[in-house]
Amino acid sequence: MLDKKWKSLKSGTDIRGVATEGVEGQEVNLTDEAVERIVRGFVLWLMEKTGKSNQELTVSVGRDSRISGPRIRMVALRGLTEAGCQVIDCGLASTPSMFMTTIDLNCDGAVQITASHHPYFRNGLKFFTRDGGLEGSDIEQLLAYAQNDQAPETDRVGKVRVVPYMKQYAQHLRDMICKGVQAEDYEHPLSGFHIVVDAGNGVGGFYAQGVLQPLGADISGSQFLNPDGMFPNHIPNPEDEEAMRSICEATVKAKADLGVIFDTDVDRGGAVDAQGRELNRNRLVAVAAAIALEGNEGGTIVTDSITSSGLKTFIEKDLGGVHHRFQRGYKNVINEALRLNKEGVNCPLAIETSGHAALRENYFLDDGAYLVTKIIIKMAQLKKQGKTLEDLISNLSEPVESREVRMPILEEDFRACGQAVIDQLEQYAESQPHWNIAPDNREGLRVSFDKEHGDGWFLLRLSVHDPILPLNVESDSQGGVQVILQELYAFLKSAKGIDISPVEKALAE
Repeated sequence: MLDKKWKSLKSGTDIRGVATEGVEGQEVNLTDEAVERIVRGFVLWLMEKTGKSNQELTVSVGRDSRISGPRIRMVALRGLTEAGCQVIDCGLASTPSMFMTTIDLNCDGAVQITASHHPYFRNGLKFFTRDGGLEGSDIEQLLAYAQNDQAPETDRVGKVRVVPYMKQYAQHLRDMICKGVQAEDYEHPLSGFHIVVDAGNGVGGFYAQGVLQPLGADISGSQFLNPDGMFPNHIPNPEDEEAMRSICEATVKAKADLGVIFDTDVDRGGAVDAQGRELNRNRLVAVAAAIALEGNEGGTIVTDSITSSGLKTFIEKDLGGVHHRFQRGYKNVINEALRLNKEGVNCPLAIETSGHAALRENYFLDDGAYLVTKIIIKMAQLKKQGKTLEDLISNLSEPVESREVRMPILEEDFRACGQAVIDQLEQYAESQPHWNIAPDNREGLRVSFDKEHGDGWFLLRLSVHDPILPLNVESDSQGGVQVILQELYAFLKSAKGIDISPVEKALAE
């Protein structure tokens, strides 16, 4: 069993903690000692998984731009080499590129130093093998090794070799675009296109200068390309309103054909059309699904649970695919797609509304740069036909209103308490004549309503990590969200162990 200290570093399938001093109320727990113990545990784990000795193992290390990255990189390199394995130092790198080192550089494992979109003072570790990212149970094993200070026995220190792998990774993306567009000027397929990139001062700046510009694209108006771990301009997060507003404004100001935005470590991406309208959340899923189902007619698209009803109709009626809603959490969505394919189901895409998108053709790796590359290829192909990306999803029906309300769970055993509320709500829903429980419900409880009772749906579920019950509500009619909230409030006001004041506040607006 992990004690409180080590358990606090587990965040789903990642390691995350406070890594920078000086922030009030945030004590550093991702210390040098913790990092060194954890990476040594990774070597032990790899030895068990591969059957290789520590001296036969090769592990790559990369980092994003946050300010604690250089310190943690040095500690990780030391811990891995002292554990006896060979190390490839990739320096500043995207998270997806670090997975690709297990393919292109034949690494047995990879370590990425990142905390995604978290604040500058936090950092973390992500781990990969050729089979993909580690599972939560694997992370627990690494932390157990660290807690017990277990390390491989070795009489030889490994060596570090520096490889600027991002150059090779960028070349791969350029080759994709050249092959996909098949322009007359094969080496410059993006000549005549104006594309604005917002890297949010993460590590995504390479995409403008290393992928788009060499292919002939005009990248003027791109912003925040330089890595800066304090993230002085906006949070590098395609889900953040300020970040999306920033790229929308930059795209319109530059009169660009497309704007793209990445999170800190580039495992997520978003896009903006020439009019400054977001290709985000349901719209991003729709574009990705349209691309993924080409050559996969009738295929299944796995998404998270909060996607709209209009998206389901678009995937199934307009694209001829199957929409498979699953649980929130990018790893959950990817694992479900892997399971379906293993069972013989043609499933080419797993995508979460947060922007995590994983295509089967790309090892089911959630890679924001790969997704954006596929979108750019499609944009260029459509232009030859006199069409735009908007034409691709013109039949997508979007909700008139949408809202998320997050209700804190007050009980110490928050998962049991939250699940009890959901179970009670399901019993309540079954007794309500105009509440329609979704037949494809795979997380929490999703209920839809006819036009007279809100013209939409709600989903109540447990948060992946936190003591929260997120409530998502959408309606196809003005004022419908309030009607649905009122319907739900009749139940919630008698629910035990949760704080329903956020719902009451929403109803009072």
